[in-house]
Amino acid sequence: MHEPTPTEAIDLVGRYEAEQEIPEQMRADVRALGAMLGRVLQESGSPGLFEDVERLRVATIQAYTDETPEAFARAASIADGFTLERAEEVARAFTCYFHLVNLVEEHQRVRILRERGGRVDGTDASDSITAAYRHLAEEIGPDAALQRLQALRFHPVFTAHPTEARRRAVSASIRRLAALLDDRDAAGDDSADQRRAHRRILEEIDTLWRTAPLRPEKPSPTDEVRSVMAIFDETLYTSVPHVYRRVDDALHGADAGARAPLVRPFVRIGSWVGGDRDGNPFVTAKTTRTAAAIASEHVLLGLERTASRVGRTLTLGADSTPPTPELTALWQRLKDADEDAASDIAQRSPNEPYRRIMLLLARKIAATRTRDADLAYRDPEHLLADLRVVQDSLVRGGAPRQAYGHLQQLLWQVETFGFHLTELEVRQHSAVHRKVLAELEAGGARSELAEEVLEVFRTIAFLQERYGPRAAGRYIVSFTQSAQDLANVHLLARHAVGPAGTPPVLDVIPLFETFADLQAAPGILAEIVTHPAFTERLAQTGRRLEVMLGYSDSSKDVGPVAANLALYEAQAAISAWAVEQGIELTLFHGRGGALGRGGGPANSAILAQPPHSVDGRFKLTEQGEVIFARYGDPAIAMRHIDQVAAATLLASSPAIEQRNRDAAERYAEIAAVMDSASRERFFSLVKAPGFAPWFAQVTPMEEIGLLALGSRPARRGLSVESLEDLRAIPWVFAWTQARINLAGWFGLGTALDAVGDPDTLQRAYDEWPLFRTMIDNVAMSLAKADDRIARHYLTLGDREDLAALVRDEMALTRSWVVRLTGGTELLGNRPVLSRAVKMRSPYVDALSLLQLRALRGLRAADSGEVDPDLQRLLLLSVSGVAAGLQNTG
Repeated sequence: MHEPTPTEAIDLVGRYEAEQEIPEQMRADVRALGAMLGRVLQESGSPGLFEDVERLRVATIQAYTDETPEAFARAASIADGFTLERAEEVARAFTCYFHLVNLVEEHQRVRILRERGGRVDGTDASDSITAAYRHLAEEIGPDAALQRLQALRFHPVFTAHPTEARRRAVSASIRRLAALLDDRDAAGDDSADQRRAHRRILEEIDTLWRTAPLRPEKPSPTDEVRSVMAIFDETLYTSVPHVYRRVDDALHGADAGARAPLVRPFVRIGSWVGGDRDGNPFVTAKTTRTAAAIASEHVLLGLERTASRVGRTLTLGADSTPPTPELTALWQRLKDADEDAASDIAQRSPNEPYRRIMLLLARKIAATRTRDADLAYRDPEHLLADLRVVQDSLVRGGAPRQAYGHLQQLLWQVETFGFHLTELEVRQHSAVHRKVLAELEAGGARSELAEEVLEVFRTIAFLQERYGPRAAGRYIVSFTQSAQDLANVHLLARHAVGPAGTPPVLDVIPLFETFADLQAAPGILAEIVTHPAFTERLAQTGRRLEVMLGYSDSSKDVGPVAANLALYEAQAAISAWAVEQGIELTLFHGRGGALGRGGGPANSAILAQPPHSVDGRFKLTEQGEVIFARYGDPAIAMRHIDQVAAATLLASSPAIEQRNRDAAERYAEIAAVMDSASRERFFSLVKAPGFAPWFAQVTPMEEIGLLALGSRPARRGLSVESLEDLRAIPWVFAWTQARINLAGWFGLGTALDAVGDPDTLQRAYDEWPLFRTMIDNVAMSLAKADDRIARHYLTLGDREDLAALVRDEMALTRSWVVRLTGGTELLGNRPVLSRAVKMRSPYVDALSLLQLRALRGLRAADSGEVDPDLQRLLLLSVSGVAAGLQNTG
């Protein structure tokens, strides 16, 4: 096959882009930013770079579209023919391109959301909170539906798991580009503004290109805290109350803003960043204190500024809006505590009681931040009480629109974030607790580990005293295998404070991770709730209990199919037990971004859960690149919160619960067949002699550990001889990089083949939400895989039997999924997603070819000798593939 001429190359690329049916505005944006990147490459000072990038780009598109071995071989030969220096430059160029394409896709989503008014008013979106409320009201009546709406709770928990391949500097550049695209759109047809926007975008793309894509060293836990704070500052602080507002506006209709809100704050933000010490020696008690202090600083600064801004607008006079006696009394208290400031504010705000008070409240918030004991608030409840005095006076003074306007936004922010911003959670491995308790019971000098474990409990007590009881107190026990594992936490807390001390208030949360632990969960819970410390805490909370389910290790343990079925069964059993015991259960879903770790659309997963496993409460981990994808842009964050909260509200409707219950019973035999067949197939691979070192050979698993992704080590031990010592994140990440995505689908084809009845399976796909969600997620996982690329990775190992097993299962799974979802190809029933995958795939292929070249070189090297240039090329390609697939672990 000949190399295309320039004219043929242009025609080939043009036809390929046209076939993807990209919306015209989005296509124009991709072309514009791509052209600017091309110009940056031409101006980079590296002669021939642009031309080499274009050669590889055209070759991979040609190989992707005609699928001939000759076309693929020509693309591979181009990648192999570059010098290492040029290969690195080309890898960086493609990575930059993916950052720009991802940005354009996000910009298109935001554009559509804005055109539809954000789609949170229920008029257009069938999956919005207001639509869910109206559906629920028709089913159970408006009063009961409102009661459920007001009890709704969505609790995302941000984690520092190392799955964000981008540097913070790269993310910051992308965010600046997003703002510049908004400026360009706002410029309209004004030629001068358009030229200015073009110049600034070009400048920022040049900055992106020249920014080193790899972190020079791993981030510290404090660095990870500050990364999450950027999401709060730029998005969550304003987006969360805007969601409340838009839903409340839709429910109130014409009376919106003039009546007390129907919506109660339903979002709570949790964080493991700075608190998760399971397997991370760099997270200490001191780190946890620092994380809490940083979060508090950010939220108090936000509240101070908001209170000042609200105060400056409340210029209502005492004659038009008379203050209540309670407001006058509040002014007197504030004046007595801060006389000089009160005198100055009163002089500048004559006859404006609301403005005066709000400006003094802003000073009290500032004093809380700076730890001025004379003025500071003790806790957020006292601030809320003062704000409600202001609100009540406005209502009684005839100004309800001011009472329920910006002041209400501030009230929602205090109720949602408190003075702590994120509810910091501690996680530790059960084995650590057992080891420390054994040491304490033996007596003698305490080890460094024991002192550190005990200091954590003293830190929790300090944080509760300093920032309020919501600031900390959830304590998660990894690998909970017995009731004693949970009771040990209370024993350690008592050791930490001594006989005369008062332990912190603790909600101890079991984390059931492995297949065996999931099956044992109901029995463990039944035993632990009889423990005195648990009985006492249940009485204090109105019998509330939280249980965490791990998706990652269970999938690595028995395979994705058996793990999904086991998780469903565990949830059903735990939920039924909780109903019998009169316990208000919250299931905490430890989901990752990748499908092998419970990823995929959260709203569809929620609607497939067993009866009473949601009950209006949904808590999950948000990890790595998912945090920025879901919460990095305000419009997208609001839409995500709206969708997930809507599904959470709707999941407990009698009709949805009955549908899921009936489907689970109807297809129980099929589930049993799939469970057994998939597990046997999965074990035939992962339990084969020599599997773990073969896995390390055919994927970049070892090299992933060299990436400075996060502060936590990538594996629990030093050896890859045992799969048990490998964390779930690199397990998933490595298969993703090899374009196999095995962790998301392996065993499903065999499971479906074991059932063997296409008609019955088609009915299951139509009627059984859990099954449909599983099939749709696997379709997405396989669409991002590539069997041609995968074959080349599999040849890196010397086990044709294992390679054939993977190839055969991939082909079998693909054929069944295509048959069940309809059409002739994967994602045939999801055209938008299919278009997004196809648009990226040939460009990801280019990076995969460069990665394969690096891996072959590293695998061929003499033992102990590593070529640093090959290693760097590999790491650059890993970062680029992650950006192209929009997924790591």
